[in-house]
Amino acid sequence: MTASDLAILVLTLDEEANLPRLIESIRPIDHRLFVMDSGSSDRTLDIARDAGAQVFTHAFDDYGSQRNRAQASLPDDVGWVLHLDADEILTTALADEIASLMESPPVDVDGFMLRQRTVFMGRWIKHGGHYPSYHLRLFRPEKGRCEDRLYDQHFLVDGRVERLDNDYIDTVGLPLARWTQRHVKWAELEADEFARTNRGVARVKPVFWGTPIERRRWLRERLLMRGPLFGRAFILFLYRYFLRLGFLDGKEGLIFHFLQGCWYRFLVDATIFERRTRES
Repeated sequence: MTASDLAILVLTLDEEANLPRLIESIRPIDHRLFVMDSGSSDRTLDIARDAGAQVFTHAFDDYGSQRNRAQASLPDDVGWVLHLDADEILTTALADEIASLMESPPVDVDGFMLRQRTVFMGRWIKHGGHYPSYHLRLFRPEKGRCEDRLYDQHFLVDGRVERLDNDYIDTVGLPLARWTQRHVKWAELEADEFARTNRGVARVKPVFWGTPIERRRWLRERLLMRGPLFGRAFILFLYRYFLRLGFLDGKEGLIFHFLQGCWYRFLVDATIFERRTRES
């Protein structure tokens, strides 16, 4: 396999602080780098071009359409695509694993799930059901695409999917104020998603005995979102923090699990309630 066969595709918006770390982490892999930018005003594009990336620009609509648009812009000779976010990095072990895999990819496999490790306030969030968390990021482009979902999208592959053994790292590097501001925006999108009736066909199926991604979707759609409005946010926090041992993640874990697992879900429900009230 040659460098032209593997494309690493990154979405960016003002990522000058994060992009150099990502670029450094993928150096062990033969690849071509492609960046889809949605209007950066900092040095993001200069950093990308200095690293040899081919840069596309397009206004941002939603993550799913932006990822699919970026993938559709890849050259025809790309055999595999690896989707990454600018604030993610590959561990050395995962970079070496992918480099070895791409030397002779198995002909009967069309995609690979990568294992995510979240770092929040400098601490690895190991508990609360947050690790291991698998995401389908590496696949043959003609076989895969991003699902039709407004937030928390996953990729879909029409074919056999396997798991890789090592981690990539998702570092929450934003100040807490900006991180919570993003969750306010995401809560709006989650409420929009809850109200959608014309959902597209490209969706992860909720299957309890399916892949880790399908099981997580089943737990969300078949259990969490069918629970009582507002109460389900506290149920989720208690489940994560006590039953799934989130308290072992220390003070950083308390902040993460409460904000991400309770406050955010409560905000989603409050947004749904507000819209129902206005409609009635």
